[in-house]
Amino acid sequence: MMTNPQILPWTPPNTQDVEALLVGEWWDAIRAAPTIGEGALARLGNTSGAVIQDTYGILYWLVEKDSARSWHLRQVHVLTKLVDEAIYLGVPPASRTEGPGTHWRVPLSADRYLTHPWQLWEALAEADRAEYGRAPEGRQLCYRCQFPTDEPIPVPVEHSGSVASPTLYVCPRHVSSYPGDAVTQAAAMRRVLQRGRNR
Repeated sequence: MMTNPQILPWTPPNTQDVEALLVGEWWDAIRAAPTIGEGALARLGNTSGAVIQDTYGILYWLVEKDSARSWHLRQVHVLTKLVDEAIYLGVPPASRTEGPGTHWRVPLSADRYLTHPWQLWEALAEADRAEYGRAPEGRQLCYRCQFPTDEPIPVPVEHSGSVASPTLYVCPRHVSSYPGDAVTQAAAMRRVLQRGRNR
């Protein structure tokens, strides 16, 4: 069970700028894309610990070290200490609680520091399901790069006629490349090519 420390075991930056701090030294961080992060933050309410928001709207929660290594959620990444790589997180001064730029979305304090990992996981998982629906079984191929992904994100496909189009998935890297109409065009092109091969 986690306790709220009276004094933080680390010192946030006391400068006017963001500092790159090593992840896994005092805490691990959970990085969530804006849509998932906002949903999770709303679900957590007052139970959330401190949260950093970067320039792009990405949210970062601080959690106890090694408490989230096994997590696999779409648009969510666990930043933790690795054997062969140093991972850093941009941490703003404790006084920076408003944007623009990287700031504390939920301010850091001695009694609002780490987020309970399983409460955070549940909130993120609910936000994931609300945004993308049920996760498909197993790995899926990204429609764009054709590489398998453990984080398949469904992209909207318009149905033409009475034949339902299959669900298309993309990896997180390519999700922004597929607005609805572009996906429809790509799916239509794929069906045309497939029909040509079958003749």
